[in-house]
Amino acid sequence: MLNFGLVEMRLVSPRDGWPNPSAGPAAAGADIVLEQAKVYETTAEAVADCAHVFATTVRKRGVTKPVLTPEQAGQEVPSLPGRSAFLFGPERSGLETEDVALARTIVTAPINPEFGSLNLAQAVILVAYELSKHHDLAMPTAEAPLPPAPQEELEGLIGHFQQLLEPKGYFLPESRSDATRRTLRTMLTKPGWNHLEVRTFRGILSSLEKPDR
Repeated sequence: MLNFGLVEMRLVSPRDGWPNPSAGPAAAGADIVLEQAKVYETTAEAVADCAHVFATTVRKRGVTKPVLTPEQAGQEVPSLPGRSAFLFGPERSGLETEDVALARTIVTAPINPEFGSLNLAQAVILVAYELSKHHDLAMPTAEAPLPPAPQEELEGLIGHFQQLLEPKGYFLPESRSDATRRTLRTMLTKPGWNHLEVRTFRGILSSLEKPDR
């Protein structure tokens, strides 16, 4: 939940009571979700203040309710007035029919009909991810890319290649020498190497220059 910006968790008659000492380690630091969790005796009490209730379950026979995918639900919720709740059932059995009856909409993922079993964590992450698409969540921090190397360093790299290739006859025949040099220059300038990459190339070439050990 916290990965995708959700912090309000409501529990209905937890099997092992609440607070549960086992929940802390399993939450891997998402303490704010545990600390703010509220416990209710019934599902009806848990969603009493919610204007829109979505039941995450497979489509049930005899239940005539709108059915959305997690993606569709994620698109719809931000525009709905009032509070929205997503119901998830226990790991082993899923939601009871009485719980589904409380919902106005069913949310189910299109998955392989030959293997339709999702565990609770998988179901939660599917819905949480789709909801997160409509919030200003940041991408994981990444190092800023280094700027391209200055032309002087690229010229040094190109010269280094030419210095090594010349005595090997790489630029022969003479009639093709200019074209071959231009192709080499194009290859080495096209990617926009940064200065660390250029230095790495130079280090490789310097190692190749040395006599074999």
